Amino acid sequence: MSSPVAYFSMEIAIDSALPTYSGGLGVLAGDTIRAAADLGVPMTAVTLLHRKGYVRQSISEHGDQLEAPEQWNPEQLLTRCQPIVDVPVQGRVIRVQAWKRVEVGVNGHGVPILFLDTDVEENAPEDRRITDSLYGGDSGLRLLQELVLGVGGGRMLRALGYPANTIHHMNEGHAAFLLLDKIPEDGIADYDDRVKDLRQHTVFTTHTPVPAGHDVFTVDHIKVVLSAEHQQKIEDIFQDGYLNMTRLALCYSGTVNAVSRKHQDVTRTMFPDAEVYGITNGVHAVRWTSPPFARLFDKFVPGWRQRSEQLRQVALVPVEDIQQAHKEAREIFLKEVEHRLGMPFGGSGILIGFARRSTEYKRPLLILNDIERLSRMAERFGPINLLFAGKAHPRDDWGKQLIRAIHEIGGRAGDLIRVAFLPNYETHLAAQMVAGVDVWLNTPRAPLEASGTSGMKCALNGVPSLSVADGWWLEGGIQGVTGWVVRSPFNEGGVSPIDQDNADAEALYHQLEEHVLPTFFNHPGAYGEVMRNAIAVNGSFFNTHRMVDQYRVMAYERFLPTSSERE
Repeated sequence: MSSPVAYFSMEIAIDSALPTYSGGLGVLAGDTIRAAADLGVPMTAVTLLHRKGYVRQSISEHGDQLEAPEQWNPEQLLTRCQPIVDVPVQGRVIRVQAWKRVEVGVNGHGVPILFLDTDVEENAPEDRRITDSLYGGDSGLRLLQELVLGVGGGRMLRALGYPANTIHHMNEGHAAFLLLDKIPEDGIADYDDRVKDLRQHTVFTTHTPVPAGHDVFTVDHIKVVLSAEHQQKIEDIFQDGYLNMTRLALCYSGTVNAVSRKHQDVTRTMFPDAEVYGITNGVHAVRWTSPPFARLFDKFVPGWRQRSEQLRQVALVPVEDIQQAHKEAREIFLKEVEHRLGMPFGGSGILIGFARRSTEYKRPLLILNDIERLSRMAERFGPINLLFAGKAHPRDDWGKQLIRAIHEIGGRAGDLIRVAFLPNYETHLAAQMVAGVDVWLNTPRAPLEASGTSGMKCALNGVPSLSVADGWWLEGGIQGVTGWVVRSPFNEGGVSPIDQDNADAEALYHQLEEHVLPTFFNHPGAYGEVMRNAIAVNGSFFNTHRMVDQYRVMAYERFLPTSSERE
């Protein structure tokens, strides 16, 4: 491909030392960048600096989430760029500088990452704080952050000399304001041609299957903040007194994609006027494969680092070698568990892991719906260890209540059911957890899971999933082969949340009692086969090498001229 790609994301998780992310969206962005570096895609990423990160989480003795800023020093980890650009708002300009880091792939190709920062001396004190905290503050601060990301990011690229034919890829609608400088003024003679050209250089990925997850700003607020020139360009997109950032992105994107096949259907229902493709997410194989499995793959599949699809050859690796690698990864994780909890944690029996953003629809309490029944299973088969992790948004009181409930239930679960909540879930803990548990649990209320990538990380480490039939698991979940599928009559919703939760809990317990626990405790060889299949079937496909290849063909190269047209 001949055109460079500018990849915009509000958050990017590229290194545990850079707390510039909150969860799955940022981790996906980091994995995308790493894959682009591996594959030689001419990409540059744009994000915000987030000097205070998202939130550092600790848990009190009563199970309360305690929050603190994640302070870090960009001077020690990044290089400052020379240009400073202006972002116009009502009555003033906001000056934006950038810091850079280059992510180098396995073949030596580098992908620069630009971190935009408003802590510039010429800015007013309140403007210097705009890029401090990820997802912090009110909607007014969020509006300014998205203006800096979109307009500031686009202007920074131009100041750095990026060409006019750069393809702009928006990872979620946060960056849609980058279009403000690109939308032509209404009434000019070549308006339609310029809009067509804009769409041919704009890609939009949406991740959110519920209306509440799409950023919306009031028109009154927009008019107070945006410059008159920028307001005029988007007045026809306002609906019922609001600006929906997803609709803004949809209007001017030539390629729009959802992040799983199911999410494609949901997105088409939400936005019936949009042409939506499905490009299922993936994870970066080298990043998420634990050291014991990396050594195993280097021995049996030496080309896996360059092309992750070669992991299908793991189907020929002896089950005993896979089980030994998992044993080593499990021991590493249990040491981390004891460090996080500050007490011994034996881990005998089965380790079931659940790590998601702590919010209601993720349903972390589903497996705890009937502790007595779970205890009877433990008496019949063996000890059950349930390990939870995940941060609640500082303003999500219900998410915090879920953490308290896990803590409270864990205190009275009994000897055979051990429940623990691991604080401050971030990429370091995630890498050890997805490799060290015996089975990965994911129980969203369908169809609200757009994709989900934690189970993909587990698959690379031979950890099967026990997951609700939603998101990526509708594609990767093969009952008894790659894991176990929790499917109830109400997987598609259409009933009250209580009825859906009760039905799904029954389906979950059935899978545990009839399949997962008997196989794990009584048939370790058969369990090893499922572990091997998880790698060979799912690890070889649900990775960002495959995903970025699809973006390259379906999005980045879709509108580029053919060789004959260039001639």
